[in-house]
Amino acid sequence: MKKKVLITGGAGFIGSSLSLELIKRDYKVTVMDNLSEQIHGNDPSKSSLYNKIKGKVNFVKGDVRSKEDWIKALQGQEIVIHLAAETGTGQSMYKIEWYTDVNIKGTSILLDILTNEKSINVKKLIVASSRSIYGEGKYKCGSHGIVYPGERSENDMLKGDFMVKCPICRRDCVALPTDEDSKIHPSSVYGLSKQVQEEMCMIVGKSISVPVVVFRYQNVFGPGQSLSNPYTGILSIFSTRIFNGNSINVFEDGEESRDFVYIDDVVEASILGMEKEEANFRIYNVGSGKKISVNDVVSKLLEQYNIEAKIDISGNFRLGDIRHNYADLTKIEEELGYKPKVSFEEGIKNFCKWVNSQEIKKDEYSKSFQEMKDKGLLK
Repeated sequence: MKKKVLITGGAGFIGSSLSLELIKRDYKVTVMDNLSEQIHGNDPSKSSLYNKIKGKVNFVKGDVRSKEDWIKALQGQEIVIHLAAETGTGQSMYKIEWYTDVNIKGTSILLDILTNEKSINVKKLIVASSRSIYGEGKYKCGSHGIVYPGERSENDMLKGDFMVKCPICRRDCVALPTDEDSKIHPSSVYGLSKQVQEEMCMIVGKSISVPVVVFRYQNVFGPGQSLSNPYTGILSIFSTRIFNGNSINVFEDGEESRDFVYIDDVVEASILGMEKEEANFRIYNVGSGKKISVNDVVSKLLEQYNIEAKIDISGNFRLGDIRHNYADLTKIEEELGYKPKVSFEEGIKNFCKWVNSQEIKKDEYSKSFQEMKDKGLLK
């Protein structure tokens, strides 16, 4: 008999790809998604992400903040993959109630149901967390060894000094791969909401004997990313700017970096955690293990599109933004056998080829930029 899996946020970027792969592997997939306008546009029937899974999964249009929607979607399910979340770090700093409502309250309703509703018999819970819970992550100071710096000084950044400083001596530090035992100190409401979410799930899962697996995803990219969401995903934001003939605003000096992990690798890691007993009640980083600067991202995009665009290395910065973060993959490699297969270079070729096949989306970046500026979060 096919195992039944519920994927919340299953019409999103990660969820839709994961849904199709699980169907290929003979799982029966139910998706609960509210088809958010920020992801799917004002007409979900035209959403490529939604249409990718339409008719292939049992679809429940529902909101994680609704107990009734949860109970409807959870009937008969054996595994829950909880991806549904609001995800913009910058936006989370001024839409605080919205982010905590969806990410924390929505998860608390799920856990309340798993604990108290006898008709629901879920056997495993997979939770999508984020590298944002680490804040700046792990660094090395020449004098003090391993350190976990806090937020960078606004005064330093206003002077054009974007380097991360040792919290003890304030010397410049060097970024190291961040492992799962690193200090947890998120610098955004989004990051804090993911920390609370994963801790709640672990505590409750242990109390009711439902195994929980937490994945701290790095920056996931690839074909299928929303090109209409101006709040998250620099590959999509920059691509939409390029195809609308607009300049690319590069924050800081462009040397800030992220760990970009390809969608197929994220799907594979998620399934490994779902299927392997060794993953139960464990937390794993999911990334490429490499850091790529924003300047490199811009260069690769323009090279692939063969388009000239004005690049404005503006010195703008968001308060609370991190400088670097990339994953130490030792734990997931040793325990689950995960190895990222798709390099950034190969992945960005696939992404750009896909973007070239899409309808050009309206560029809403200026709106999100102005929103942050109006709130005093952008300098």
